[in-house]
Amino acid sequence: MPIILRLDRVMADRKMSLNELSGKVGISNVNLSNLKTGKVKAIRFSTLESICEVLECQPGDILEYRPADTRDTNLGHQE
Repeated sequence: MPIILRLDRVMADRKMSLNELSGKVGISNVNLSNLKTGKVKAIRFSTLESICEVLECQPGDILEYRPADTRDTNLGHQE
C-alpha cells in the first residue's frame, strides 16, 4: 500500500499510550489500534484532525506516501 501510517512513531515521540490517545480523541482502542497498525483503508478527516490536535503534529507526520514500486530502475547503472 503506498500510504504508510507512522502513528506509532509519533505516539512514541510524545510518550502517549494507545489508551490515553483513544480517550482524548474519542475513538475506541480497537479502531485506534487498527489505525496504528495500518489495518485500515481510510480515515475520516475529523479523526485525523483530532489525532493531530492531541499529538500536536501535522498530518504529514502521521502519513507517508511511498510509491508502490520503490525499486530503483537505475540499479547497477552509474550516471
